[in-house]
Amino acid sequence: MSWVILAVIVGLVLWAVGIYNGLVMARNAYKNAFAQIDVQLTRRYDLIPNLVEIAKKYMAHERETLEAVIQARNAAVSGLGQAKGNPGDPAAMQQLSGAENQLSGALGRLFALSEAYPDLKANQTMMQLSEELTSTENKVAFARQAYNDAVMNYNNRREVFPSSFIANTFAFQPASLLEIENEEMRKAVRVDFG
Repeated sequence: MSWVILAVIVGLVLWAVGIYNGLVMARNAYKNAFAQIDVQLTRRYDLIPNLVEIAKKYMAHERETLEAVIQARNAAVSGLGQAKGNPGDPAAMQQLSGAENQLSGALGRLFALSEAYPDLKANQTMMQLSEELTSTENKVAFARQAYNDAVMNYNNRREVFPSSFIANTFAFQPASLLEIENEEMRKAVRVDFG
């Protein structure tokens, strides 16, 4: 009889350890997925100053728009820094999402204004930077989707019965998706200099 009780206890402990380890792996998966967003957004942020520098030469009268792009970029860099510290944190994800929306809006205005400058549209460096930015936007979208999928998997694991008991006992907090409120941000920035 004592062997049966011992076997049941060992079985319950192994079951709890398995659930705990599954939660840890799911949490690590969404943090890793966020690291991919970080890589792509950092690349995007690194391209923007070069884009603005090229545009500055042609768009001297559009200083306000160029400054708005740089300010939005800096806010987005700050938002990414906050989110990197705690991926999945609702406040950090909301700040990053808002900053990304502002940056996309500012870039959209820059590209719309650039249409009025034929020399800028024909500039080879500007075309190359625009192509790289468009490619990076697509990579950001894929990375964001992978992150959101990993967050959903983690949240599902922590909320389903009986895992919810282990998750609550060991304070596994829910993770937030990286949601985009701005409909324009859902699409990659359209760049057409040709």
